[in-house]
Amino acid sequence: MKNLLGSSVKDLENIALDYGQAAFRGRQIYNWIYNYKNKDKNIEQIEVLPFDFRKKLKDDGYKVSELSIQERNLANDGTLKLLLSTDDNESIECVGIPTEKRLTACLSSQVGCPMDCKFCATGKEGLKRSLKASEILDQILFIENEMNRKVTNIVFMGMGEPLLNIDQLLLSIRSINEDFQVSQRKITVSTVAVPKMMSKLSEKSFQILGNCQFTLAISLHASNQKTRETIIPSAKNYEIKNIIEDSKKFVRETGRRVSFEYLMLNGVNDKLEHANELSNLLRGFQCHVNLIEYNQIDDVEFKRASLKNLQLFESRLSNRGIAVSLRKSRGLDKNAACGQLRQNSINK
Repeated sequence: MKNLLGSSVKDLENIALDYGQAAFRGRQIYNWIYNYKNKDKNIEQIEVLPFDFRKKLKDDGYKVSELSIQERNLANDGTLKLLLSTDDNESIECVGIPTEKRLTACLSSQVGCPMDCKFCATGKEGLKRSLKASEILDQILFIENEMNRKVTNIVFMGMGEPLLNIDQLLLSIRSINEDFQVSQRKITVSTVAVPKMMSKLSEKSFQILGNCQFTLAISLHASNQKTRETIIPSAKNYEIKNIIEDSKKFVRETGRRVSFEYLMLNGVNDKLEHANELSNLLRGFQCHVNLIEYNQIDDVEFKRASLKNLQLFESRLSNRGIAVSLRKSRGLDKNAACGQLRQNSINK
């Protein structure tokens, strides 16, 4: 099976030439693939192509999509969550988050996740496999098709640990930038933080992309090592002080500010003493903190911090010179927590 998704204009022109067609036929395929108004993902439906050419492509195993929709969930706030089936009968999630001016696609990079974060539904099933770049990109097409508008922003905050799938991640980012016409500056890669992988990410970004302009978001979720290990078991392999040092190095290598994701958990990490610790930890380099309302999950002990604690925490960080913002959860009425829709499907 040969997936055309992620192919450049030049790649598709060469395929057309290989079949004895004019180069412009490759450009027609390219324009058809990346036009969100084309709902049908079957090569036979590219009616601008000669019938014989379409048939040969299909017979030779060419495809545009390997995914299919298993379930749709539309929340009251307009957030759309899709459960998609892969060719090998696995399931992945993606989310479309609309506002008036933008449509953000939250994408998965793996089937499941090996990191086993205690607040997350995805880790309950462990890691099945990593996704190919074409499977990552296909999530964007499904969101655009279903919501009938172009995706403007990308966040790799869905299922999986992106830094454990770096090559396919960066190949998908290249296509998102060049083919979907989304600026790297509107792409965020979220990681729990894996030892030695931040340096590898910046190095490979320059090799594959030519630069590194996307935002790196680190799921810190704690102000000290002990608390972090209770939330993220893999944290025992990566001291929080080393994460900060590697983050500073990433900033020096790329010139890009690092974001720190901080999920506010009631009674765990939401006290002012934690805000003081966090500000001491992050003071002195180019970074930003996103405080996040917890999207509660059944059978998980953690609870959402109170609005009062959120606001006090935010004020304390701001008063101590840390750039901070509060990100509210979306899709609360429709299983929007990462891995929740997939977990519910497995349990049926």
